[in-house]
Amino acid sequence: MRIGTLGAGNMAEALAGRWVAAGHEVTVGARSPEKAAALAGKIGATAGTLREAAAFGDAVLLAVPFAVAEEVLREAAVPAGRTLIDCTNPVVPPEMALLTAGGPSAAERCAAAAPGAHVVKAFNVCHEGIWRTTPPQPDGRPLGVPLCGDDAAAVAAVEQLVRDLDCEPLNGGGLARAGQLEATAAFVIGLWFGGGDPASMLPPVGVAMGGEPHVA
Repeated sequence: MRIGTLGAGNMAEALAGRWVAAGHEVTVGARSPEKAAALAGKIGATAGTLREAAAFGDAVLLAVPFAVAEEVLREAAVPAGRTLIDCTNPVVPPEMALLTAGGPSAAERCAAAAPGAHVVKAFNVCHEGIWRTTPPQPDGRPLGVPLCGDDAAAVAAVEQLVRDLDCEPLNGGGLARAGQLEATAAFVIGLWFGGGDPASMLPPVGVAMGGEPHVA
């Protein structure tokens, strides 16, 4: 798959670096030609402008701070029909308050700033360090990656990119549910910052809905 990144920071490096290793072609796009070239050289990709990266990719990863996401998308002019992966988190540390509270989600704002692109919310729950781990399997289990998107082909493309990271895609529903995923990320990150273990609040799937545990 051809992938363009909008941004040359830690998330772009972690995800795009793994995708290059999995055999995908990547063009790194950034406002700074120096940063784009440095990351491209580091991960074995090519470098370009934001617009060049957006035009290159069958899938386009938006990996910039939420505060500049809409501005970057307008500058990139993502072509219609592209799969646009939004991994931004509209939160303010340390309280992890949602900047989008009471309004459209970050993913929906991205969709408005890139009309015609098929936005899929994904990769926003975990720290970039997790994506550098090969494979990212805490406790020996494949890491689940929730996705929210409306276009079936775009969701399928991102599901494949998730599997290429040795992770398991989780269908989170349509883009209208992306706000719930963003709020979940904010809540979970807040628990981590407080020293808690969010995984401890979730029972095994076999008993999650009140059923009896599965016995092998």
